[in-house]
Amino acid sequence: MKQSGVLILATLLSSAMTAQSIYDNNFKVNDIEGKEFSLNAYKGKKLMIVNVASKCGLTPQYKELQALYEKYQKSHNFEIIAFPANNFLNQEPGTNEEIKAFCEKNYGVTFKIMEKISVNGSDIHPLYQWLTDKTKNGVTDEKIQWNFQKYLINPDGTIAMVIMPRENPMSDKIIRWIEK
Repeated sequence: MKQSGVLILATLLSSAMTAQSIYDNNFKVNDIEGKEFSLNAYKGKKLMIVNVASKCGLTPQYKELQALYEKYQKSHNFEIIAFPANNFLNQEPGTNEEIKAFCEKNYGVTFKIMEKISVNGSDIHPLYQWLTDKTKNGVTDEKIQWNFQKYLINPDGTIAMVIMPRENPMSDKIIRWIEK
């Protein structure tokens, strides 16, 4: 009797700790032009989700993000989705239209940019609730530290790793993950 109780507890703990897929939630977000977009469109692809801001010391990372996207999008089934957020020192004050124009003009961004959302606080977007809460994603409780924090999502929709904001998008760690 005691042994079966331990087995049941171990099974429950194991299933509670199993990584969950981002696709299980069927997240729908709006792109920068306000059109609804389902993240399930990226099933089977490697995905980087990154919160961005136009007036941040890390904003030049847009250049490396674009270079990464151009290099790996076709050859490695890789996508980037950027979520502008104004959660840190008012560093993304613009409208969606202003953000889109800024990204295209200054960095030639062609990867997907979504509408501005909240990535922290009481109004945190449901996608970022999932990304930052281990009870929902089964992998990590990694809260957003600053603009340009990167979440690498495996083709099966599980979180592979979280990359801190200051780490360059072209870092060896990210390239190895994309190329493996």
